[in-house]
Amino acid sequence: MKKKIAAIGLLAIALAAQSASAKSLEDVLKEKGVISEEDYKEVTNSKPFNYTLGQGYSLMSDDGNYKLTIGLQLQLRYDFLDLDSGANGGTAQDYSKFSLKRAKLLLSGNAYTKDLTYLMNINFANLQNNAVASNNGGVLEETYLQYRIIDEAQLRFGQDKVQFGRGFITSSSKLQFVDVSNITNAFVPGYDTGLSLNGDILAGLVRYTVGVYGGVGQDTFRATNDNAFSARLVYNPLGNMKYSESDVEYSEKPLLSFAGSYWRDTLKDTFTAATPTTPASSALESNNSYFTKPYSSSTSTPGGWFSLGQAASGATKFALTSSDKIAFDMFGADAAFKWRGFSFQGEYFLGYARSSASQLEQRGQGFYVQSGYFVIPKTLELAARYGYMDPNRNVENDHWTETTGAVSWYINSHNLKIQTDYTDIHRQGGLATTKPGLNAKSSDDSLFRLQAQLLF
Repeated sequence: MKKKIAAIGLLAIALAAQSASAKSLEDVLKEKGVISEEDYKEVTNSKPFNYTLGQGYSLMSDDGNYKLTIGLQLQLRYDFLDLDSGANGGTAQDYSKFSLKRAKLLLSGNAYTKDLTYLMNINFANLQNNAVASNNGGVLEETYLQYRIIDEAQLRFGQDKVQFGRGFITSSSKLQFVDVSNITNAFVPGYDTGLSLNGDILAGLVRYTVGVYGGVGQDTFRATNDNAFSARLVYNPLGNMKYSESDVEYSEKPLLSFAGSYWRDTLKDTFTAATPTTPASSALESNNSYFTKPYSSSTSTPGGWFSLGQAASGATKFALTSSDKIAFDMFGADAAFKWRGFSFQGEYFLGYARSSASQLEQRGQGFYVQSGYFVIPKTLELAARYGYMDPNRNVENDHWTETTGAVSWYINSHNLKIQTDYTDIHRQGGLATTKPGLNAKSSDDSLFRLQAQLLF
C-alpha cells in the first residue's frame, strides 16, 4: 500500500508541476511596488476583456457598470481510510478512492451599477457525490445579489455561506490542509438562503454581518414559519485580514484577527424512533444544516454535533414527540495570525439544543488549533492541526479527537498547488460502537489524503 500511495503522489506532482501562464505587465509592476493597488485596479478595470490570475476572464462595459468574470476551480483528490475494525468486534470497511471533490464554475461581477454585484458558484461535483454524506447534493452553492449603500452597509440577498466560523467562511480554494477540520463541519450551519446586512468599518478594521435565513440549509426550503438568525463580528487590530489560510503572501507586517459568531435556529421534529446509528436528527424536518447531519461510525466524518451526541447518548437521548420543536443556540470564537510565512488559527464552538416538550437539553463543545510555516518561502509549507469535540457533555466516553500533519507545495500561490495530509482520528467507545457504554473500547482510524488544485 505504501508503494501505491507513493506512486499516486509522484503522478499527481508530475501532472501539476507546470507553471501558470505568464503574468501581465501590470501584475509584474504591482508585485515590484512600482504601481499601487489603486493604480492596478484602474488599469485592469479599464480593459473590456481581461484575465486576472486566480479569478478568471472578465468582460466589462466601457463605463464599468456591467461586468462578468468567469473562473473555474478543480480539486482532484485521493483518500485512503484505514478504520480500526478490531474495536468492539466491528467489521468496518476500509476504502481507497479517487474523487472529483470540487468542480466549480465561478461567475461574478456587477450589473447596472458598480454597487450592485452578484456571485454564482456552481459545483458540478455534487452531481456525482449526492449520495455522499459530506455533500448536500445541490449544485448551487453561493448564489446571491449584493447592493452597496456605503462600505459600512451592504445588503446581500440569496444563498450564501452562513457567516459562522472562520474555517468554513474561508474559501475551499484557500485552505491550509486538504479540507477543513471535522470539528468545523460538525458545528457550522453551512449554506443557507436569506437576507443579511454586512459592512467594513475603517477600511476593514471592523467587519460585521447580521442576517435572517431560512434555517434548513443548502437548496432546501422549510414548511414551517420558523427562521434562523445569525451574527458575526470581526476585529482586525493590525489592518484588514482576508479569509485565506497560510501566509503564502509572506506578510511583511504582522496580521491579527479576532471574531465571534452566533446562530439561532428552531427545527420541528417528525421523530418516530431512533437508534445510535440512526440518530434523532434524521427525523427533524427536512434540512441540510451541517450541525444536524447524520452520524455514521463507518466513515471518517462525524456528522453534526447534535447527531453525534444523540448517537452516543443511548437511553438518555431526547424522547421526542411528533409535535416537538428543538431550539438550537450556537456560539463561536476564533482568532488568526500571520507574519513572514508563519500562520496560526484556532476556533472554539459551543452548542445548545433544547426540546420544547420535554425541556431536555444537549450541550456540545469543540475546538481546533492549527499552525503552519513555509520552510521554503511562498513554496513549501509544513502544517499541523489538533481538534477536539465533546458532542454531548451529559454523556461520558463520547469524545472525538484528531491530529493532522500536512505538507503543501504552492506552485503558484493557492491558484496551483498540491497538498497532502495524514490524520489520526480517535473515537472514544461511545462513538466507536453501535452499543454505547462506558465499557466500549475506543478506536483509532487513519486517513491519508492527496489533492491537486487548479484555480483560474
